[in-house]
Amino acid sequence: MTDLRVRAWGAAVTAAALIAVAPQPAHAATGDDLPFAAAVFKATHNSYSGGARGSITQQLDSGVRFVELDVWSGEHATIGDFRVGHGSPGDQVDHSGGNPAGNNLRDWLSTVSSWSAAHPGAAPITVLVDMKDDLTARASYREGNLGALNEEIRDVFGSRLATGSLGTVGSLRGRVVTVLSGNATGRSGYRRDSGSNPAVAINANGQVVEVHDTGSGVLWYWTGRYGADGRVTWQRHGRYDTGKTPAVALNNDGTVVEVHQAPSGTNLWSRVGRLDEAGEITWSASAKYDTGTLPTIAFTDLAGTAVREIHKSQSASQNWDWRGTAGASTITWGAHATTSDSRYPTGTASAAGRTVTVTGGTLSVATDRAPATPIRLPQLAFVEYQAGDSATLKDGAVFWAATATNKAFMVQGRQAGVSVRGWDFDAAAQATDPLANFPATNTPNATWYQALLKDAVL
Repeated sequence: MTDLRVRAWGAAVTAAALIAVAPQPAHAATGDDLPFAAAVFKATHNSYSGGARGSITQQLDSGVRFVELDVWSGEHATIGDFRVGHGSPGDQVDHSGGNPAGNNLRDWLSTVSSWSAAHPGAAPITVLVDMKDDLTARASYREGNLGALNEEIRDVFGSRLATGSLGTVGSLRGRVVTVLSGNATGRSGYRRDSGSNPAVAINANGQVVEVHDTGSGVLWYWTGRYGADGRVTWQRHGRYDTGKTPAVALNNDGTVVEVHQAPSGTNLWSRVGRLDEAGEITWSASAKYDTGTLPTIAFTDLAGTAVREIHKSQSASQNWDWRGTAGASTITWGAHATTSDSRYPTGTASAAGRTVTVTGGTLSVATDRAPATPIRLPQLAFVEYQAGDSATLKDGAVFWAATATNKAFMVQGRQAGVSVRGWDFDAAAQATDPLANFPATNTPNATWYQALLKDAVL
């Protein structure tokens, strides 16, 4: 028995010694002190297309740390997901080598997430989501708007998702960085929203609803929550009607009542919705209730269903009010008369000691505890600025991109201290000094590319 114990102890010591002297991966000490924007990574273009690139997993295994997925939103309402493809969903998508068998974006993101989870010491993986259509044109989360994309990114990558200021490569090992590219309207809409005549409501639970018009007769809403830090985190965004000068009320049970004037003329319309915990509003049909201008609405008690609406007459010479009860899908209106009372405020609302205020133009929100910030989704992804984009997209962008032949743009970005992508980087002669951070090639295993990227961070 003693001999067996000695031999076991000796084997353990030998194993420990082998582990101690085993060479460590070169990347463990290479590039860790580099700021993310100073590092160069192997990158692929149209990474889902296979061929000389290999599968996503094969690319990552070989040291690629930047992958691109082209996505389409048109089938989201039917299948509940975005679709990967080049010219259309499924176009040029390769399903071999361990790539997902289908075209759903979640499966492709999950492939990257699984690899990242299994390789916590790897340099950060940047995932470029190239929006091939305009997600801001989608009327709701169900139809595949930016909110649906944002939530999918959050769900798949979870705590590994790197947001905010990006530090050094070493601080980001095992993390995933997401970048939105493609449709310029979608990229702009992720960073900011714009609108006219914003109105807001808040209930005692801290739920917030904002409504506004586009200035051209379309009505949109945002929903969010007033958080412990005094800031509003926005959850959902959607188009719900046509009209102008909307107003909104919200009770503690999540009943939303909205009123607005028709896009043209003086007809006044009301609408009832139900707000759930995820921030989704299920709207009932709108109904005409009067004529007039500048309607306003409030619950007389946030714990109940009684509402009061006050608007100006068509001539704006006096105010009128309606009393009503908000039901599951309609408002039952009762008394109606002129009133000397003022219209309710629309841009500011208070409940349970919390106050929110919204302003138009570039939509923003301020609270009793936090200064004004843009009304937009949580910024889980960075937004790419591309050569030829407006100055609005350039402002504050930390990711730039252009075709790899645009050498002047590559150098300008590197000198500005941002991360630069050059796509269709398919010849050594396209290299710049300094090299693009993400020289996104279609042939990552080519000898010239491997030689050029021999010092890439892994």
